[in-house]
Amino acid sequence: MSDPVRIGIVSISDRASTGVYEDKGLPALKDWLTAALRNPIEFVPRLIPDDQAGISATLVELVDTERCHLVLTTGGTGPAPRDVTPEATLAVADRVMPGFGEQMRQISLHFVPTAILSRQVAVIRGQALIINLPGQPKAIAETLTGHEKASGIFAAVPYCIDLIGGPYLETRDEVCKTFRPKSALRPQ
Repeated sequence: MSDPVRIGIVSISDRASTGVYEDKGLPALKDWLTAALRNPIEFVPRLIPDDQAGISATLVELVDTERCHLVLTTGGTGPAPRDVTPEATLAVADRVMPGFGEQMRQISLHFVPTAILSRQVAVIRGQALIINLPGQPKAIAETLTGHEKASGIFAAVPYCIDLIGGPYLETRDEVCKTFRPKSALRPQ
């Protein structure tokens, strides 16, 4: 039996949070994670505006109060003045995990040249990993899954969560094959 996991999913958009248009970030995150993980998942969703203090407060709540071991955000990572998700995330970090952002940009550059404008970051807060993802559902799936020339970032997420004391995440290889050193594999 796989360990249960609580995952915070946060869509950050002024317009979607006020009902101007339908949010597509939360369903995209939920669908991908449900397909990728074997673990029983309890999602803790939030749809919030592009407000730095509000984003930081939401991340703190999801980790410190809701006890999520993984928090994925979507939106607010571009260069526009209201795109403040990276700053809000860094403000609540215990440690920065720069490899996630570097890999997301590398993957996205395979699809669009504007990937160099993205500012996604990943951080550790307590025993949780927080990752900023792109805002578009297609780009979310691409960065999580990867492509033939680059592994998706999610391949490293389960082992990272192991290392910070979280639950043992198991993926479906046909969606995303997890990498763990042999010494970190759980006996079957």
